[in-house]
Amino acid sequence: MRLGVVAGYSPSALNVPMEQILVAEQLGYDSVWTSEAYGSDAVSVASWILARTTRIRVGTAIMQMPARTPTCAAMTAMTLNALSGGRFLLGIGPSGPRVVEGWYGVPYGRPMTRTREYIDIIRQIASREAPLQHAGFHYQIPYKGPDGTGLGRPMQSILHADRQLRIYTAAVTPAGLSTAAEIADGVFPIWMDPERFDLIGPHLAAGFAKRAGGQPRADFDVAPFVPVVLGDDLDACRAPVRAHLALYIGGMGPRQKNFYTDYARRMGYEAEAAQIQTLYLAGRKDEAEAAVPDRLVDAIALVGPAARIRERLSVWKAAGARGEIGSMLLAQASVEALRLIAGELL
Repeated sequence: MRLGVVAGYSPSALNVPMEQILVAEQLGYDSVWTSEAYGSDAVSVASWILARTTRIRVGTAIMQMPARTPTCAAMTAMTLNALSGGRFLLGIGPSGPRVVEGWYGVPYGRPMTRTREYIDIIRQIASREAPLQHAGFHYQIPYKGPDGTGLGRPMQSILHADRQLRIYTAAVTPAGLSTAAEIADGVFPIWMDPERFDLIGPHLAAGFAKRAGGQPRADFDVAPFVPVVLGDDLDACRAPVRAHLALYIGGMGPRQKNFYTDYARRMGYEAEAAQIQTLYLAGRKDEAEAAVPDRLVDAIALVGPAARIRERLSVWKAAGARGEIGSMLLAQASVEALRLIAGELL
């Protein structure tokens, strides 16, 4: 099981946690991941990190698909991969309707269709087996719409890139997990309980069954984000994880369409998820955070004193040994926490 670091997306003041990233690289961590919401973008920060490191792989978790055409994403990924000697990993995702329509100003519609089309186009571009052509619901290349000039022609990438560019998708829904297993190289199920692979495994198996040969891929990477907060005060360590969970379960989407609320329900927190969402949407954020149960925090995160984190790591190790998790991507981790976990797993 590999270790990675989640650099995340920056708050109001742009900040890249280079101290943690450089220590992680020195310790032998495999990857670091940047993100975007509706502020700093993932690509610029990934470029910055690639330029300041020499070995660690750098990926996007995620680049939001509606923000870029798939050809733009492919060009970006191929360029960063070439400049870094093959260290770039492309992570994409559909985001949610609030951001897609409220920030990017494009329709959310059929996210799994977009994912399939996006990956198909990127794979075509990277392979250079033929000039690019695609006729889909979201994308038509060359464009042949009534408002076009009719002058577009199929083209091949000038850049000869790595044909094995690895593509990850973000997914928590059953359909998203199945799609990832069918067409991608890895998946970010955001957070997960390492003792509840039954929430993920059957959906991945359904996707693998649709691949040629119908077999699971040994190199498919299940890569959850694992919050890590090291400290002697357990309640204080749980607090930032509570805030994160309350934001996603409560506020990352309207009441009728929040994928993270639905995911928390499937994890066994039906009543708690409903309460968190109601409180958060009512503007009672502190109460929403307080409603996040300790057992959910403890299931998906590593929090508290060093001895407690070491003990909980045994569960994650076991999941890795069973092949259920390929990478643990540590979020919020201090330098001390990075060293602690490296000492146990690397």
